[in-house]
Order: sequence, then structure tokens, then C-alpha cells
Amino acid sequence: MADTAKTPSTPAPTPKRASLRERTRAAMRAEVSDVAFRLFAEQGFESTTVEQIAAAAGLSRTTFFRYFGTKEEVVLGRVGEFGRQVADALAARPAEESPWYALRRAFDVITEAGPDRPGSPADMMRLLSQACVLMTRHWEKTQGWHSMIAPEVARRLGGTGPVTDMRANALTAAAISCLDAATDAWIATGGTTSLPDLADQAMGCLHEAGDTPG
Repeated sequence: MADTAKTPSTPAPTPKRASLRERTRAAMRAEVSDVAFRLFAEQGFESTTVEQIAAAAGLSRTTFFRYFGTKEEVVLGRVGEFGRQVADALAARPAEESPWYALRRAFDVITEAGPDRPGSPADMMRLLSQACVLMTRHWEKTQGWHSMIAPEVARRLGGTGPVTDMRANALTAAAISCLDAATDAWIATGGTTSLPDLADQAMGCLHEAGDTPG
């Protein structure tokens, strides 16, 4: 994964501001999500019902389903949010950083988040390890991160042609796989090993094997 000479990159597009209705809906989803994760932490995912989440959030069961289709979607929606946070963090990294190093540092929003807050990346990983159905759908959801991250990697590579896109897709897929490997190892150790260190080790393996810059 050696770096090549980069042509000047184009500025990242300015994000479109969400409407008031969209912001209100997002705020309500976040509030319900926080309540749900608190209950998951106290009772376990399987033992927590939609009715309990709705009641704790001051909603009816019907209103809950206006924001989330299923209980699983509460967790998976947070996974999607983390993907957007990684994409935003990547776009904010210094332009002179190699794509691989910038990806590693963008993952800090996940690997260095507080482990004890309900709904944090660490808390979410514990939930995923407890529920097989979540593990399967988590894999599907994290593949959605690819479409958020790859365009910024392509921009950093300095082109928009098929060869650049192929490299961007390969780098993005490899980085996400490394993060998955690190989180799997973190869960296997019961959270006793540093997740940032595991991410460094996982991404460092490809650095050494492929002479990846950064």
C-alpha cells in the first residue's frame, strides 16, 4: 500500500444543513437511544423490551416505532452514527497525512471514547457480543461506513478515476477490517486490553506487510 505522488486535492464539499424537522427528529432519536442504552446496561439487551424503553422515555409504544423500527435498530442506528463521526474526523485530518494514517487517527472517535458511558462505542461492542442477531446486522451496518469514508480517501489520493477509486475502496475496506479485528480482540479479552493499542497493532500489521505509509 505504498503512497504515490499526490495531485492537489479538491476541498471537501460543504455539508447541507438539516431542516428543523430533521434536527428535531434526530434529537428525539438520540434521547430515546440514550434511554435504551441505559436500560441495556442495567438489564441486558435481551431482557429489555420495547415497552420498557418507551415508558422510560415517556413515550407510547406506537410513538417509539415512529423513530425506530425495532429494538435492534436502536443499537444499529448508533453504529451508523459512529460511521458518520469517523467520516467527519477523517475529513478534518491534516491534508499532508497519508490516507492510511489519517484513517487510523479518524478511528480515535471510536477507540478512545469513554468506556463506561451507556451508548459509547465500548458499551455498544459489549452489547454486540451478547446478541448474535446484532453481530450479524452489525457487520452489514459497518459495510455502510465504506460509502461514507471511501470518498474522502479518494479525495486524499488526489483523483477521481477508476484506479484511484479502486485504491480508495481497498484502503477503506482494509482499515474497517482492521478495526473489526481490534474490537474482536478487545471483546475476547473482556475489555482488559487497550483498544487503541489493539487498533495500532491491527493496522500496523498491514503497514509492515505492505509498506503502508503513515
